[in-house]
Amino acid sequence: MVELHPVISRVRSKIISSYEQYVLRSHQLRRFTLQLYIAKELFLYFLVLFFFFFSMFFVNQFLLLAKTILRQRVPVPDVLLLIWYSLPAIIAQSAPFATLVGFLMCLGRMASDNEIMILRATGQRYSVVLVPVLVMGAVISLFSFVMNDFFLPLGNINYLKLQRQIVVSNPGIQIESNTVKRMNKATLVMGEAKDDHVDDLVLFDSSQSKTMRIICAKDVDAISTAYPGVLLTLTMQTPVVIQLDLGDKGSYDLIDADTMSYNVFDSVILSNSTGVSPREMTSHDLKSLIKSYETDGSFSKQQLNSYYLEYYKKFSIPFGSLFFALLAVPLALLFGKKNGQVVGMIIGVIISFLYWAATMIGQQLGYSNGFDGFWTMWTPNVVIGALGAWLYLRLRRS
Repeated sequence: MVELHPVISRVRSKIISSYEQYVLRSHQLRRFTLQLYIAKELFLYFLVLFFFFFSMFFVNQFLLLAKTILRQRVPVPDVLLLIWYSLPAIIAQSAPFATLVGFLMCLGRMASDNEIMILRATGQRYSVVLVPVLVMGAVISLFSFVMNDFFLPLGNINYLKLQRQIVVSNPGIQIESNTVKRMNKATLVMGEAKDDHVDDLVLFDSSQSKTMRIICAKDVDAISTAYPGVLLTLTMQTPVVIQLDLGDKGSYDLIDADTMSYNVFDSVILSNSTGVSPREMTSHDLKSLIKSYETDGSFSKQQLNSYYLEYYKKFSIPFGSLFFALLAVPLALLFGKKNGQVVGMIIGVIISFLYWAATMIGQQLGYSNGFDGFWTMWTPNVVIGALGAWLYLRLRRS
């Protein structure tokens, strides 16, 4: 027996070690199965809410296009293309809000059905819920970023190109009775109009950087031309032209004539006819452009800040899904114990509206007041992330 003791001891140790490994693997497998179940539920709720927000933003985009489609009698294939080119922006905008509301409703349903209580009773920590939520939030953020950084600029470029073709093919559609047309570098104030004739017209032309022209005329005829870059020619009777020097407010020129022909170029009506705006660039290309502008030194701080704002926007909105996911866990588990789906939907919609409003206000402050582009775009995410982390720590202590 003495000689067999070391052998028995080693066998016993191996059995105990194998059993402990089995228990550990069984626990890990059970934990993985639970996390897989939670991820599947989150994905289903996300899909439902994604299609809800997608439909809402899609209808809004279609209504914005409806006036143009009806007035310009756009062919059906071009209408479908305009909608197709708008889809990346709609998808990128829908994903973060669908993440918040969908995750809140899913976790709220699990809380009100006592599934979270059962998990806790079996010895599981809240991390068994947090991990799949954060993983799903990260995956959605990456998907949204790719859509926002690559497909959205591509869609914008094709959208504007097709829009330009539609306007060039029928420039007379810009003439409407008793309307104010605010365009890229001009504003048209029109009186009564019939076909291509306008009784009264006031035109504010800011196409030149240091001057502004104000043209007033009666009996104006819009004539289509075949010259490249010229949409139409306005033939004016008894026009009066006031040319203002923007550098010297006391200096101006006054001109009157019996008749005058005014060529309306596509750059006056269509923005960025030759250039590419930040929304039509990837984050890499935009960052390179900003660096070249900084090296050039001829751009003001406010101009550079507007470009930085667009650059940070390409990251902040897509990755808002990750911060929303972090916030959804403690909110749903703390406040969703009764009627979790309804409570989750209400809270999610309110927070989504506040987030959207904060983003819009931040953009306006960045463009108009020169607020730092990084903080104007990332502050909503930082606030949501900090609130989510604080509520989660409070949840763990409860």
